[in-house]
Amino acid sequence: MKDYKLIFAVLTVAIVWGTTFLAIRIAVETIPAWFVAGIRQLFASIIMLFVLLSRKEFKWIGWKNLKYQIIFSSLMLIIANGMVTVAEESVSSSLASLISACAPILVFLGSLAIGLQKFSLRAMAGVLICFSGVLFVFWDGLKDLANPDYRTGMLFLFCAISGWASGTIFTKKLNIQSGNITLNLFYQFLFAGIVQIIFAFLFSENYNFGNWTLKSISAMLYLSIFGSVAAFFAFHYALTKISPVQVSILAYINTIIAIFLGWLIMDEQISFKFIIATALIICGVFIINYKPEMFKRQKVA
Repeated sequence: MKDYKLIFAVLTVAIVWGTTFLAIRIAVETIPAWFVAGIRQLFASIIMLFVLLSRKEFKWIGWKNLKYQIIFSSLMLIIANGMVTVAEESVSSSLASLISACAPILVFLGSLAIGLQKFSLRAMAGVLICFSGVLFVFWDGLKDLANPDYRTGMLFLFCAISGWASGTIFTKKLNIQSGNITLNLFYQFLFAGIVQIIFAFLFSENYNFGNWTLKSISAMLYLSIFGSVAAFFAFHYALTKISPVQVSILAYINTIIAIFLGWLIMDEQISFKFIIATALIICGVFIINYKPEMFKRQKVA
């Protein structure tokens, strides 16, 4: 029998996470980026708190576990998510999603450096294909590098994927048991939200709340409710039904959806070189992460 809940969960992850880059771009049109990131995480933590209280699962996690959650939060939410949000003040959602898709390259190279990953010609070929895609990105946007805002945006994007890759490697290296994921995520969202709100007041040149449009506020709330919470629950439901490598295929769909929506709604220019870059990067990342079980029917107990 078809598992309609699983189909709904997979579609939720693919579509919602594919729309987050567009939602960020809309949100930062009138709201300073650090406010978007901080309010998003704080609101998500409140939702998580209500979920935990309804399940009677809210509790103190201990200083040792809190330390780990702060490290995860700093790398994955404050640096990765926060800097993507800041970058989208000056670069398109399409470009942000494409550069973010390169994170597995850094995960592979970092894992290789510390002995978590074995060298293989297939994976190295995937890295080289990805890098060729990145070169196409810069070739296509070479003239834009003269713009200091664009250069800063690109720098933030590379900091973001470095943070994401570091968080992923840190998780793999420590091999920590996840425990209550919802509880851990509450602490991660809360810490990130507080830090990012502090950054917002420190680094935002103009945070006149009266200038925030309903459109941007709606996009920010969408990021909290759907991008941070609904997609998270759908993602973990999918993991109970199919293998992690099968779920990982959704990352490629996310990038395509993000680029398509940027072109359709924000009228972002998609050149032929950009399409080639997208194909090369997705192909390279797929080769790096390829495992035979990706396409085997498998149910996780």
